[in-house]
Amino acid sequence: MTAPSETAPSETAGERAYRLIRADILRGVLEPGRKLKLDALRDAYDAGVGTLRETLSRLVAERLVIAEGQRGFEVAPFSPTELRELAGLRLLLEGHAMEQSFRAGDVEWEARVVAAHHKLSLMEERLLAGDGAALDGWRRFDAQFHQSLIAACGSRTLMAMHAAMFDRYQRYQNRALGFRGAIAAGEHAALRDAALRRDSGAARRILDAHILGGVNHALASGFL
Repeated sequence: MTAPSETAPSETAGERAYRLIRADILRGVLEPGRKLKLDALRDAYDAGVGTLRETLSRLVAERLVIAEGQRGFEVAPFSPTELRELAGLRLLLEGHAMEQSFRAGDVEWEARVVAAHHKLSLMEERLLAGDGAALDGWRRFDAQFHQSLIAACGSRTLMAMHAAMFDRYQRYQNRALGFRGAIAAGEHAALRDAALRRDSGAARRILDAHILGGVNHALASGFL
Protein backbone atom coordinates (compact mmCIF):
# COMPACT_ATOMS: atom_id res chain seq x y z
CA MET A 1 0.00 0.00 0.00
CA THR A 2 1.01 3.64 -0.43
CA ALA A 3 3.32 4.70 2.37
CA PRO A 4 1.34 6.57 5.05
CA SER A 5 4.17 9.07 5.44
CA GLU A 6 3.51 10.54 1.99
CA THR A 7 1.76 13.84 2.66
CA ALA A 8 1.18 16.82 0.39
CA PRO A 9 1.70 20.36 1.78
CA SER A 10 -1.33 21.75 3.66
CA GLU A 11 -3.23 18.49 3.13
CA THR A 12 -5.96 17.59 5.62
CA ALA A 13 -6.25 14.12 7.10
CA GLY A 14 -9.36 13.49 5.00
CA GLU A 15 -7.73 14.64 1.77
CA ARG A 16 -4.68 12.51 2.50
CA ALA A 17 -6.71 9.37 3.22
CA TYR A 18 -8.78 9.94 0.08
CA ARG A 19 -5.70 10.44 -2.09
CA LEU A 20 -3.87 7.37 -0.81
CA ILE A 21 -6.81 4.95 -0.81
CA ARG A 22 -7.99 6.12 -4.22
CA ALA A 23 -4.49 5.69 -5.66
CA ASP A 24 -4.23 2.18 -4.23
CA ILE A 25 -7.59 1.25 -5.77
CA LEU A 26 -6.60 2.60 -9.18
CA ARG A 27 -3.22 0.81 -9.08
CA GLY A 28 -4.81 -2.46 -7.98
CA VAL A 29 -3.05 -2.58 -4.60
CA LEU A 30 -6.58 -2.74 -3.17
CA GLU A 31 -7.88 -5.31 -5.62
CA PRO A 32 -11.41 -5.51 -7.08
CA GLY A 33 -13.90 -7.12 -4.70
CA ARG A 34 -11.73 -6.67 -1.62
CA LYS A 35 -13.57 -5.97 1.64
CA LEU A 36 -12.52 -2.62 3.09
CA LYS A 37 -12.51 -3.15 6.84
CA LEU A 38 -12.22 0.07 8.79
CA ASP A 39 -9.86 -1.33 11.43
CA ALA A 40 -7.40 -2.52 8.80
CA LEU A 41 -7.65 0.74 6.86
CA ARG A 42 -7.10 2.75 10.04
CA ASP A 43 -3.81 0.96 10.65
CA ALA A 44 -2.69 1.02 7.02
CA TYR A 45 -3.50 4.67 6.32
CA ASP A 46 -3.19 6.18 9.81
CA ALA A 47 -6.67 7.72 9.68
CA GLY A 48 -9.62 7.78 12.06
CA VAL A 49 -12.78 5.78 11.49
CA GLY A 50 -14.85 8.90 10.83
CA THR A 51 -12.36 10.14 8.24
CA LEU A 52 -12.33 6.73 6.59
CA ARG A 53 -16.12 6.55 6.38
CA GLU A 54 -16.17 9.97 4.71
CA THR A 55 -13.40 8.92 2.32
CA LEU A 56 -15.15 5.69 1.36
CA SER A 57 -18.42 7.55 0.81
CA ARG A 58 -16.62 9.85 -1.64
CA LEU A 59 -15.25 6.81 -3.45
CA VAL A 60 -18.72 5.25 -3.57
CA ALA A 61 -19.90 8.39 -5.39
CA GLU A 62 -17.07 7.84 -7.91
CA ARG A 63 -18.10 4.17 -8.29
CA LEU A 64 -14.68 2.96 -7.18
CA VAL A 65 -16.12 1.52 -3.96
CA ILE A 66 -19.43 -0.24 -3.26
CA ALA A 67 -21.38 0.28 -0.03
CA GLU A 68 -22.91 -2.96 1.23
CA GLY A 69 -25.43 -1.51 3.67
CA GLN A 70 -24.69 -2.79 7.15
CA ARG A 71 -21.92 -5.04 5.85
CA GLY A 72 -19.51 -2.21 5.09
CA PHE A 73 -17.58 -1.40 1.93
CA GLU A 74 -15.71 -3.22 -0.81
CA VAL A 75 -13.63 -2.22 -3.81
CA ALA A 76 -15.81 -2.13 -6.90
CA PRO A 77 -15.43 -5.41 -8.83
CA PHE A 78 -14.44 -5.66 -12.48
CA SER A 79 -16.88 -6.72 -15.16
CA PRO A 80 -16.75 -6.97 -18.97
CA THR A 81 -19.96 -4.91 -19.12
CA GLU A 82 -18.46 -2.00 -17.20
CA LEU A 83 -15.26 -2.09 -19.25
CA ARG A 84 -17.29 -1.83 -22.46
CA GLU A 85 -19.36 1.01 -20.98
CA LEU A 86 -16.23 2.92 -19.95
CA ALA A 87 -14.71 2.37 -23.37
CA GLY A 88 -17.83 3.81 -24.99
CA LEU A 89 -17.75 6.83 -22.69
CA ARG A 90 -14.08 7.35 -23.40
CA LEU A 91 -14.71 7.30 -27.14
CA LEU A 92 -17.53 9.80 -26.76
CA LEU A 93 -15.77 12.25 -24.42
CA GLU A 94 -12.23 11.95 -25.71
CA GLY A 95 -13.30 12.03 -29.34
CA HIS A 96 -15.35 15.20 -28.84
CA ALA A 97 -12.63 16.83 -26.75
CA MET A 98 -10.01 16.06 -29.41
CA GLU A 99 -12.10 17.80 -32.07
CA GLN A 100 -12.35 20.93 -29.92
CA SER A 101 -8.67 20.77 -28.99
CA PHE A 102 -7.53 20.35 -32.59
CA ARG A 103 -9.45 23.49 -33.56
CA ALA A 104 -8.18 25.65 -30.73
CA GLY A 105 -4.68 24.32 -30.03
CA ASP A 106 -1.75 26.65 -30.60
CA VAL A 107 1.96 26.03 -31.13
CA GLU A 108 2.52 25.53 -27.39
CA TRP A 109 -0.17 22.85 -27.40
CA GLU A 110 1.50 21.13 -30.35
CA ALA A 111 4.80 21.16 -28.47
CA ARG A 112 3.17 19.56 -25.42
CA VAL A 113 1.64 16.82 -27.59
CA VAL A 114 5.01 16.08 -29.19
CA ALA A 115 6.78 16.08 -25.81
CA ALA A 116 4.17 13.80 -24.25
CA HIS A 117 4.44 11.38 -27.15
CA HIS A 118 8.24 11.41 -26.96
CA LYS A 119 8.17 10.29 -23.31
CA LEU A 120 5.58 7.62 -24.13
CA SER A 121 7.53 6.33 -27.13
CA LEU A 122 10.67 5.89 -25.02
CA MET A 123 8.75 3.59 -22.68
CA GLU A 124 7.29 1.74 -25.65
CA GLU A 125 10.74 1.16 -27.09
CA ARG A 126 11.88 -0.31 -23.77
CA LEU A 127 8.84 -2.56 -23.55
CA LEU A 128 9.29 -3.75 -27.13
CA ALA A 129 12.88 -4.60 -26.21
CA GLY A 130 11.64 -6.78 -23.34
CA ASP A 131 12.15 -4.37 -20.42
CA GLY A 132 9.12 -5.08 -18.22
CA ALA A 133 10.30 -2.48 -15.69
CA ALA A 134 9.10 0.23 -18.10
CA LEU A 135 5.44 -0.77 -17.70
CA ASP A 136 4.63 1.65 -14.86
CA GLY A 137 6.24 4.52 -16.74
CA TRP A 138 4.35 3.55 -19.88
CA ARG A 139 1.03 3.65 -18.03
CA ARG A 140 1.80 7.09 -16.62
CA PHE A 141 2.96 8.55 -19.93
CA ASP A 142 0.09 6.91 -21.81
CA ALA A 143 -2.36 8.85 -19.63
CA GLN A 144 -0.36 12.06 -20.06
CA PHE A 145 -0.28 11.69 -23.83
CA HIS A 146 -4.02 11.19 -24.16
CA GLN A 147 -4.61 14.14 -21.83
CA SER A 148 -2.30 16.32 -23.92
CA LEU A 149 -4.39 15.63 -27.02
CA ILE A 150 -7.49 17.17 -25.42
CA ALA A 151 -5.78 19.83 -23.29
CA ALA A 152 -6.76 22.69 -25.63
CA CYS A 153 -10.48 21.81 -25.76
CA GLY A 154 -11.34 24.90 -23.70
CA SER A 155 -13.83 23.24 -21.35
CA ARG A 156 -12.97 22.56 -17.73
CA THR A 157 -16.19 20.60 -17.35
CA LEU A 158 -15.32 18.32 -20.26
CA MET A 159 -11.78 17.84 -18.94
CA ALA A 160 -13.09 16.96 -15.48
CA MET A 161 -15.62 14.48 -16.87
CA HIS A 162 -12.94 12.88 -19.01
CA ALA A 163 -10.49 12.66 -16.08
CA ALA A 164 -13.04 10.91 -13.85
CA MET A 165 -13.93 8.44 -16.59
CA PHE A 166 -10.29 7.90 -17.56
CA ASP A 167 -9.35 7.01 -13.98
CA ARG A 168 -11.99 4.29 -13.88
CA TYR A 169 -10.88 3.03 -17.29
CA GLN A 170 -7.23 3.09 -16.24
CA ARG A 171 -8.04 0.86 -13.25
CA TYR A 172 -8.81 -1.83 -15.83
CA GLN A 173 -5.73 -0.91 -17.82
CA ASN A 174 -3.51 -1.30 -14.77
CA ARG A 175 -4.86 -4.81 -14.22
CA ALA A 176 -5.95 -6.24 -17.53
CA LEU A 177 -5.34 -4.09 -20.59
CA GLY A 178 -1.56 -3.84 -20.62
CA PHE A 179 0.71 -2.95 -23.52
CA ARG A 180 -0.33 -4.29 -26.92
CA GLY A 181 3.10 -3.98 -28.46
CA ALA A 182 3.87 -2.41 -31.84
CA ILE A 183 0.18 -2.03 -32.67
CA ALA A 184 -0.45 0.33 -29.74
CA ALA A 185 2.81 2.19 -30.36
CA GLY A 186 1.83 2.73 -33.98
CA GLU A 187 -1.60 4.01 -32.98
CA HIS A 188 -0.06 6.51 -30.57
CA ALA A 189 2.27 7.81 -33.28
CA ALA A 190 -0.66 8.08 -35.69
CA LEU A 191 -2.65 10.05 -33.11
CA ARG A 192 0.27 12.45 -32.68
CA ASP A 193 0.52 12.95 -36.44
CA ALA A 194 -3.24 13.48 -36.78
CA ALA A 195 -3.10 16.09 -34.02
CA LEU A 196 -0.32 18.00 -35.77
CA ARG A 197 -2.32 17.89 -39.03
CA ARG A 198 -5.46 18.92 -37.08
CA ASP A 199 -7.23 15.95 -38.69
CA SER A 200 -9.91 15.15 -36.12
CA GLY A 201 -11.66 12.67 -38.41
CA ALA A 202 -8.55 10.50 -38.71
CA ALA A 203 -7.85 10.89 -35.00
CA ARG A 204 -11.31 9.61 -34.07
CA ARG A 205 -10.91 6.57 -36.34
CA ILE A 206 -7.51 5.82 -34.81
CA LEU A 207 -8.91 6.30 -31.30
CA ASP A 208 -11.77 3.89 -32.04
CA ALA A 209 -9.33 1.19 -33.13
CA HIS A 210 -7.00 1.96 -30.22
CA ILE A 211 -9.60 1.73 -27.45
CA LEU A 212 -11.61 -1.15 -28.88
CA GLY A 213 -8.39 -3.05 -29.53
CA GLY A 214 -7.48 -2.60 -25.87
CA VAL A 215 -10.87 -3.85 -24.73
CA ASN A 216 -10.66 -6.93 -26.94
CA HIS A 217 -7.13 -7.56 -25.65
CA ALA A 218 -8.36 -7.38 -22.05
CA LEU A 219 -11.29 -9.69 -22.65
CA ALA A 220 -9.06 -12.21 -24.43
CA SER A 221 -6.52 -12.12 -21.60
CA GLY A 222 -8.86 -13.92 -19.20
CA PHE A 223 -8.49 -11.33 -16.41
CA LEU A 224 -12.22 -10.46 -16.47
